[in-house]
Amino acid sequence: MRGWWRWALPVAALPVLALLYWGLGQDQRRLPSALEGREAPAFRLANLYNPSDSVSLSDFEGKVVVLNYWASWCIPCISEHPVLVRMRETYDPEEVALIGVLFQDTPENGMRFIEELGGEWPLVTDPGSLTAIEYGVYGVPETYFIGADGVVALRHDLAVTWDLVERNVDSLLMARRGAGPAGS
Repeated sequence: MRGWWRWALPVAALPVLALLYWGLGQDQRRLPSALEGREAPAFRLANLYNPSDSVSLSDFEGKVVVLNYWASWCIPCISEHPVLVRMRETYDPEEVALIGVLFQDTPENGMRFIEELGGEWPLVTDPGSLTAIEYGVYGVPETYFIGADGVVALRHDLAVTWDLVERNVDSLLMARRGAGPAGS
């Protein structure tokens, strides 16, 4: 019985090593979302530039919606901004809507950010982050791809790239037109 630890230690380490191996094979940047495959939570939020006006998710019924949470203090938001501008310039606004939700930031800082970097799409504020809580936002940038049926196809928790936008928006447009499945 003296040498039991010589074989017990390696046997006990196998499950730990297997779990470590599995974990390293996962995309550590991707946080799971309970919303994927479910109807997107409804909202009505104040327009960033004119708080007496509001924007609602239902205003875009039947369209593919890209809902982007951002902030002026967010460095990755700066790097993804040209992708959002390109998206807005590329896709027909009758089919695809981009909505920017200012997250834990002041309207003044948000307006200055947009004035410096450009872009024209609905921008809203989320006082108290109540809508962000409903969506399960962890931080910014965070983007939700919502199909024309109102179902969240994907939640992306890093700066979006053109490839990601194009792949997901095109897939959701195909599903909208009845040409196949959405989400990737």
